[in-house]
Amino acid sequence: MLSSLRRLPISLALPSFRSMSTGVPELKASYSNILVSTPAPGVALLTLNRPKALNALCDDLLDDLIHASSHFDKSEECGCIVITGSEKAFAAGADIKEMATREFHEVYSKNMFKQWGDIANIETPTIAAVNGFALGGGCELAMMCDIMVAGDKAKFGQPEINLGVIPGCGGTQRLIRAVGKSKAMEMCLTGNMIDAARAERDGLVARVYPSDDLIDEAIKMASKIASKSQIACKAAKETVNASYEMSMEEGLRLERRIFHSLFATKDQKEGMKAFVEKREAKWEHK
Repeated sequence: MLSSLRRLPISLALPSFRSMSTGVPELKASYSNILVSTPAPGVALLTLNRPKALNALCDDLLDDLIHASSHFDKSEECGCIVITGSEKAFAAGADIKEMATREFHEVYSKNMFKQWGDIANIETPTIAAVNGFALGGGCELAMMCDIMVAGDKAKFGQPEINLGVIPGCGGTQRLIRAVGKSKAMEMCLTGNMIDAARAERDGLVARVYPSDDLIDEAIKMASKIASKSQIACKAAKETVNASYEMSMEEGLRLERRIFHSLFATKDQKEGMKAFVEKREAKWEHK
């Protein structure tokens, strides 16, 4: 059933999602570079769709992805966003043809790639479901998401060194936090790819599934996240991400204060009452 829903036109697949405020971008009737659907309650599925280019990341694709993500991030019903590609490639990297002739003054003055990082700033939990190649910008995009799951044939790499450049969208920063300095250095300096099994072993990937099962498994995980209190999930995401920027003492203080703040929510009252009464909680996301 999930597979049949994934390719529904937006007008059929997205009847229940609505914006919380007029300032939120409305979904377009269609996008040039992504497919959009809601395969399960509370879950948005965004599929990169440049098959001839192996989903190479161009500015137009990222604009589409950020636009749709921004909509779901502010939706009253969306509790988790899944980003995926094709079976052959999650994304084979940034679009080299688009970048090859650019000059220093162009990329510097436009601060190239800065806006791509907006994916990492989404408050709603995100899952990258990676099949096939996730190279360069593709690996970096996957690392911007909160959880990465992979098909067993997935390949990861930061091959920018082969082009005379370095990763420019988080590859030297997020990768080291995931796998450690030595393994990050190996990937960035050699350009070598790693397979899904090693990516899971090194801590880059949370789970590996058979390739054919990847999307369904990612949607199951997203559905479980979406079934929780949205305000608590967003608070957990904020606190975990803050740990990268803080000392242990500062992080523990922030964690306690955010924990305390959740006692001002209806969901905390409902969650604890439901536990005491041995029943399922009915979240209001307030």
